[in-house]
Amino acid sequence: MMKRASLVSVERKADRLIVMNCNSSRRNALSPEYYEGLSQALDLANEEAEIRSVILMGEGGYFCAGGDLNTLVKRREMTIAERKNNIEKLHNLVRKVKSCAKPVIAAVDGGAAGAGVSLALACDFVVADRQAEFTLAYVKVGLVPDGGATASLSRLIPRQLLTEMCLLGQPVSAERLHQLGVVNVLSDKPALVEANLLADRIAQGPAGAQASIKRLVAASDSNSFEAQMDLERDTMAEALGGDEAQEGINAFLERRVPEFD
Repeated sequence: MMKRASLVSVERKADRLIVMNCNSSRRNALSPEYYEGLSQALDLANEEAEIRSVILMGEGGYFCAGGDLNTLVKRREMTIAERKNNIEKLHNLVRKVKSCAKPVIAAVDGGAAGAGVSLALACDFVVADRQAEFTLAYVKVGLVPDGGATASLSRLIPRQLLTEMCLLGQPVSAERLHQLGVVNVLSDKPALVEANLLADRIAQGPAGAQASIKRLVAASDSNSFEAQMDLERDTMAEALGGDEAQEGINAFLERRVPEFD
């Protein structure tokens, strides 16, 4: 099943959703249609147990160029409250990607820029082709990063590299970010190929445990060590009483591959 609006397509392929930004004439800059399409896809993933993962990609060999500068010109005429409200729409989308109960995979061909970097970093996995570059060039037009770019990258890379990316606005290769652990898979093939292989592995795992792990990882950003240990204790105790743990432990003891529902 594929649902396509003018600037976004959502394809359901077996146990996954593939959400494509179709604004290739503007290097897949973000659009209201894309915001709406991705938001609806994430709602569907949360609601339907049969959907095990979501893959984000861009049409025409580039992931996402971030905000459309033509739109930003118009926003200069708005009040600061109106500008904040528009930025918050992006931030809410980033929050929704991060909080999705199912793993979200960014398939980055060519590269990502601006809020496109923020969108990729909000995903649970980043798969990039070897030629991809990640660019935060806000400074070149007198702007600053948004979409959680500095919050995400400050936890992933050294401060000096974050400063370099933001103050100089120069692209950083996917290969360099792969070495630092920001990019999970560096691919010699189109990123979607590797993203689908990753989605296959996710589909074989226990969905309930995966959702709980996502919540644990998300909470670790803000929890103290003691609070995180308490959350791990509670989540582990609950998981131990579940059907997934019973199947997983039995399969281990019987030396067979587990079959999770």
